[in-house]
Amino acid sequence: MRLVRYGRPGKEKPGLIDDFGKLRDLSGVIDDIGPEQLSAKALRKLAKLDPETLPAVRGNPRFGVPLAKVGKFIGIGLNYSDHAAESGMPVPKEPIVFMKATSCLNGPDDPIMLPQGSKKTDWEVELGVVIGTRAQYVSEEDALKYVAGYCVVNDVSERAFQLERGPQWDKGKGCDTFGPVGPWLVTQDDIYDVQQLDLYLDLNGKRMQTGSTATMIFTVAQLVSYLSKFMTLEPGDIIATGTPPGVGQGRKPQRFLKKGDQLRLGIAGLGEQQADVIAWQAR
Repeated sequence: MRLVRYGRPGKEKPGLIDDFGKLRDLSGVIDDIGPEQLSAKALRKLAKLDPETLPAVRGNPRFGVPLAKVGKFIGIGLNYSDHAAESGMPVPKEPIVFMKATSCLNGPDDPIMLPQGSKKTDWEVELGVVIGTRAQYVSEEDALKYVAGYCVVNDVSERAFQLERGPQWDKGKGCDTFGPVGPWLVTQDDIYDVQQLDLYLDLNGKRMQTGSTATMIFTVAQLVSYLSKFMTLEPGDIIATGTPPGVGQGRKPQRFLKKGDQLRLGIAGLGEQQADVIAWQAR
């Protein structure tokens, strides 16, 4: 299933995308798409619905983050060896973990704002993993059983805030709008092999990032198992699993986002984001 939340910010309704790409309204079946709707049992119930019995949504409404009530937004750094190389950093022996503030969550096509004082805002297309079942000390063999589905994440990062203003990365990761997620939450049953997904990102029509989850240093199963040893993973938590090479920081000369830029990024089977870059404004 491809689950979505659509409508004005703060007023989103639940929906799904049918096999013909048509948006169907789920608000007559569930109140929202959040932690309560992400269990295996709840998803099986939704999967039994006949999409043609659901109201079709007219027009082209805005898509919001495809799940509500996100508890934790966890990032993994340097999880592709070629990205580590372009960043001038060694391949990590264990996953590098940081947190993105949930206040940075953004609709997939909503504008990305440059924070005040920013000079090095960068892009990162990433596979997002959405937890569906509470996970504590789970094995790698069982780890994917705790995953509800997958989505596209842009781990937008202000590199000066991240790397030049102290040892913690979080300051450069959680600025407003720095967490576009979606357009869809694609459930496990629709993804044959999560370690064989192609990723891409274009800046102003020029290809910047091309990669595959096949080249991740730590697989999705390894990451879920690893994180569950340090924190309880709850339904609705999102894990951004790292980015392939081609970020602005790694280019020669370096290229960072500026007002008026346009980003287009996606992952095979998980949909596409398109966002304009604008100056910061209160929201």
